Amino acid sequence: MSNTDPAPEAVTLRAGVVDAVDVLEARKAAIGDGTEVRRLLPQRVLRTIGAWCFLDHYGPDDTSAGPGMQVPPHPHIGLQTVTWLFDGLVLHRDSLGSKQLITPGELNLMTSGRGIAHSEESPASPARPALLHGVQLWIALPREHQFAEPAFAHHADLPVLRSGDARVTVVVGEHAGERSPATVFSPLAGLEVTLPDGGSVTLPAADGFEYGVIAADGPAEVGCPAVAGAPARIEPGMLAHLPAGVPSVTVSAAGPRRLFVVGGVPLGEPLVMWWNFVARTAAEITAARDAWIAGAFGEVRGYAGNPLAAPPLPPGGLKPR
Repeated sequence: MSNTDPAPEAVTLRAGVVDAVDVLEARKAAIGDGTEVRRLLPQRVLRTIGAWCFLDHYGPDDTSAGPGMQVPPHPHIGLQTVTWLFDGLVLHRDSLGSKQLITPGELNLMTSGRGIAHSEESPASPARPALLHGVQLWIALPREHQFAEPAFAHHADLPVLRSGDARVTVVVGEHAGERSPATVFSPLAGLEVTLPDGGSVTLPAADGFEYGVIAADGPAEVGCPAVAGAPARIEPGMLAHLPAGVPSVTVSAAGPRRLFVVGGVPLGEPLVMWWNFVARTAAEITAARDAWIAGAFGEVRGYAGNPLAAPPLPPGGLKPR
């Protein structure tokens, strides 16, 4: 998925650490043809959670009329994209020649490395369901892997843990002894937590991990006995952040809920992120933009539309802040 802001900021990304459960509100942004998303990462007070550096939550949107999601071909460097659906269908194409329809409960993981281009769109009617609802996340590649060869993988069979009625799908990384088959390059966890009848579940935390929790469907509470204060209340458009070193994360809700949890060891290295690029220096981003304009990322075949144009660089060049 793409960041289509007409004047994207250049920011220095550093992991944030707090002393209690902190709740942050999303800002609204548009992607592709104007599909509205709730952008939960990065924020000025919280740039990353582990190596997770970007989190958009979109929907549920009625896509029964019109084209649905249409995100034209666009470039990425220095990151992995994670596409996860709660409802609906999305068709992925990329410059490696990949073409993959993703459904709820399956993972699309794209590694950009030194450079890749891709598009995402709702399949044509009448094949697509009425609702589209999901999250799009980026994982910053560590310095030693930021120029890796690009790759794409689809995983339909992911480990699932049960605790009472709660269901925890290990989408990315490792949790409670179960590991996703997806290849990642940092200590991470990405989990879908389903509470079919409400109630609560306590997730054991990995050593040194910080965590973020979003509620997909409605209000929920997030807490930890070792963290000061009462459980924090969140709803769609909010992110609960728990500091590194918590022993567990408890989520609860009064009714059926789906939540998405991200976690990881605080990143510990600054990043520069602008438009759809994650890098270490402004020069790397400028070079990637020039390469996109020159057509060096390759062609995304099959998308019925033009690629995204690169926005202008900020006046005076990139100034991380």
